[in-house]
Amino acid sequence: MRITLERSNLLKSLNHVHRVVERRNTIPILSNVLLKAAGNDLALKATDLDLEITEELPAMVEQAGATTVPAHLLYEIVRKLPDGAEVRLATNPDGGSMTVQSGRSKFSLQCLPETDFPDLTAGSFTHTFKIKATDLKMLIDRTQFAISTEETRYYLNGIFFHTIEADGKLKLRAVATDGHRLARADIEAPSGSEGMPGIIIPRKTVGELQKLVDNPEAMVTVEVSDAKIRLTIGGIVMTSKLIDGTFPDYQRVIPTSNDKEMRVDCQSFTKAVDRVSTISSERGRAVKLALSEGQLLLTVNNPDSGSATEEVAVGYDSDAMEIGFNAKYLLDITAQLSGEDAIFMLADAGSPTLVRDTAGDDALYVLMPMRV
Repeated sequence: MRITLERSNLLKSLNHVHRVVERRNTIPILSNVLLKAAGNDLALKATDLDLEITEELPAMVEQAGATTVPAHLLYEIVRKLPDGAEVRLATNPDGGSMTVQSGRSKFSLQCLPETDFPDLTAGSFTHTFKIKATDLKMLIDRTQFAISTEETRYYLNGIFFHTIEADGKLKLRAVATDGHRLARADIEAPSGSEGMPGIIIPRKTVGELQKLVDNPEAMVTVEVSDAKIRLTIGGIVMTSKLIDGTFPDYQRVIPTSNDKEMRVDCQSFTKAVDRVSTISSERGRAVKLALSEGQLLLTVNNPDSGSATEEVAVGYDSDAMEIGFNAKYLLDITAQLSGEDAIFMLADAGSPTLVRDTAGDDALYVLMPMRV
């Protein structure tokens, strides 16, 4: 294999694919990226056996061929080359090593044969649809923070995507929960998504996907089966296994009879919670909300370091009440709100609270209270 290509193009593609590669691997080939040159293109592929990303980029191919080299090493070499440089990649005749040459720099990397590289063979997909990158990004951004990191409840370690009838329309819905908070976001269901199986996309896949949907003009082709998902964004193809589990019935935890409404300016509320929580113990991080007509008093007590209070003007005309929340969870939710005001629907100190945005997008959040 002998090819020449632009450093900036190669770096951009390596940046997309090398992140999939785990730093520590018991299987040596999984530390490598597959390079395949043919026609006028170079295809890069990396996998961790659960997630695979491939990308094609233009290259001057003098001699077609394929090999695999250490992914993080190649990425670091290309990253440190000067801007605007051309990079020449060439394998030696016995295929045991590959030289990376640019200007006066020359590196030799050990290769492993491409025949050993695993293929996350996609199999057949039952549903295919197109979705705007902005819509997909919104669904992920609004829900990702609530994904559970608890490995024992593995079915919560991702975002649950499914179609559902809501307000007389078919919606594509994303839900994530860790048992303490729940995030839900909807968009109008894209054509072709009707009747798709409910799928749980793993946390790592969600994180990589979030970085790939950065072009607001792009369209994403989504292919879904019971076990896998394949997403195509321009020249990038991402295939991932899905979490094999049943997502719990989240509808049951969304309160419907919370009748006490608090409306508060999102920015001033966020800053006030952030300020008073400075004093809270890292472990508990509990902040108490004492509500009375038109006023909210935030209090944090930490027996080790002291206490803090702050008043915030709110729209509230129900009975006075007190409720406690984890400050970090509150801030995670308010960070997702794009409207000026946040609307809290409360019931009592022991019941989950509903948080909505005034911006009018179809997202809602549920937060479990804490004892304070």
